[in-house]
Amino acid sequence: MNFDNYKIIPNYNTNKTDLFTADEEDILACEKTLNITFDEDYKEYVQTYGSGILGGTYVRVYLPETIVLTLEEWKNRITEYWFWDEGKEVLTKEEVLNSIRVGDTFDGDEIILLNNQYYVLPRYSEMIYKAGNRLEETITWLCSSGVLTEAFSEREFEPFDPSIFLNNN
Repeated sequence: MNFDNYKIIPNYNTNKTDLFTADEEDILACEKTLNITFDEDYKEYVQTYGSGILGGTYVRVYLPETIVLTLEEWKNRITEYWFWDEGKEVLTKEEVLNSIRVGDTFDGDEIILLNNQYYVLPRYSEMIYKAGNRLEETITWLCSSGVLTEAFSEREFEPFDPSIFLNNN
C-alpha cells in the first residue's frame, strides 16, 4: 500500500497524534476466529495507522478486535434492515451475511470483505458496489470515484481511541 500521501493530524478532541494500532497477533487472532485472510494492505494499514478516520472525516477502517466484537450485532442489523435488493447481482443477502464488516464512512456506508474482495453497502442507496481487491483500491474508490460522495484528494488521518467507538456501539 502506498502511504506516501497520508498525513497524520491531531485528534480533534485531544489534540494528540497518538496512534492506536493493531499488532501481528491481533490480526492473526482475528483471521483465525473468523476463518479469513486479510490482504497485505489491510494489515499494513492497521499496523501503521490503526484506529482513526482518513480523508478529513470520511473513511474509518476497523481494527481486528473491533471487527470481531461488533460482527454479531452488525449481522443482526443487516438481517433486520436489509434493503440492498438492487445490488443482488453484485452480492445476495446471504453473501453479505457471510462477509465481515471492516469499516465504514462518515455517511454510514459500510465496507465489507468477502472472498478477498471489498464491497460497499451504501446507506442512501439500494445498490451494492464492488470497491476493490485490496484495501488501498477500496479507499481510493471511496475517496475518488465520486459515486457516494464528491471526490476529494485529501488523505489526512485523524487517530482516535477505538474504545470510544466500542463503547458507543
